[in-house]
Amino acid sequence: MARRKTFLSVLLLYPISKIYGMVIGIRNMMFNHGMLRQHSFDIPIITVGNISVGGTGKTPHTEYIVEALCNKYKLGVLSRGYKRKTKGFVLATPQCKVEDIGDESYQIFRKFEDKGVVVAVCENRVKGIEQMRELYPELNLIVLDDAFQHRYVKPSISVVLIEANNPAYEDSLLPYGRLREPIRALDRADVVIVTKCPEDIKPMECRLYKTHLNLFPYQKLLFSRYKYQELKPLFPGQTAIDNFSLTSLTSSDTILAVSGVANPRPFIRYLRTYKAKVKLKRYADHHRFTRYDLDSILQKFKTMGGKRKVMITTEKDAVRLISNPYFPTQLRDCSYYLPIKVSFEDLNDESLSQVLDNLLRSSGGIHS
Repeated sequence: MARRKTFLSVLLLYPISKIYGMVIGIRNMMFNHGMLRQHSFDIPIITVGNISVGGTGKTPHTEYIVEALCNKYKLGVLSRGYKRKTKGFVLATPQCKVEDIGDESYQIFRKFEDKGVVVAVCENRVKGIEQMRELYPELNLIVLDDAFQHRYVKPSISVVLIEANNPAYEDSLLPYGRLREPIRALDRADVVIVTKCPEDIKPMECRLYKTHLNLFPYQKLLFSRYKYQELKPLFPGQTAIDNFSLTSLTSSDTILAVSGVANPRPFIRYLRTYKAKVKLKRYADHHRFTRYDLDSILQKFKTMGGKRKVMITTEKDAVRLISNPYFPTQLRDCSYYLPIKVSFEDLNDESLSQVLDNLLRSSGGIHS
């Protein structure tokens, strides 16, 4: 059966993949030769993106960059606001909802609002940058989230992410594979980061990535991993134990893991390093939880065994669940989310923040 499926994939999807590759190649050629215009700005623009669909960790890496630079620059973050219900340019404000700017932008805004970071969404990145600068003339650095393919903006620095478990050099173009662009598109990157590296990654494995990617000498190759933080209550003040820890769970306890992200494997794998049994309710990336979904989660929770039971979700899902009017009251006192941070420790000679500082200095970035 698997062989037949593979044959059908080759027969039906591979030719489409070839056509898609030609279209992408023509588009990139038009940008490279000036037939399609790239807009330059007089402040540094950092793009964060990937060459494959979903699951590489763009939001945590964008947050890392914002955290590293927000005290040195008057910084703005612009994205398209994937799966939002609004159109055009929308500036993030305390009155905004997830539906207005998308879950990722909402998460970034909540984290960095008190540090003066400006967050906005716009499908047209050129217009978005222009409107942000009109509203905030003091902005002197903008981070574009998920914009590597948006070539109408000429970036000062391009950061491209590839996932350790899904090496881009072993993949194929859409729809046969997961690549948005051919592997040679990495030539446009200043920094390539292999993300979600396992704790026990070997130096030889890192050298294999370096060999296969075959980057230019001026390009930086970095490796990162997730560092999970302490659990946080989904509804502070309403949980039975605010400082609840995974280490307090035993083999008699059960976790209901709720995930609506592209690749929940690292999240589930981490939860399973603890003693409690883990049950999973999985949804599509950026899933909007309906009343039916939340009723289904509650029923799953009720039918689970376990001396103690908790629901744990990802940080990205948390912003959609906290504001959901259908979230079951019965789950509020036992629901938590698991924050993550990106770490470059013990994997590289220098961190991404050091690399960006050097690149910005050489590109003439103006410190605030």
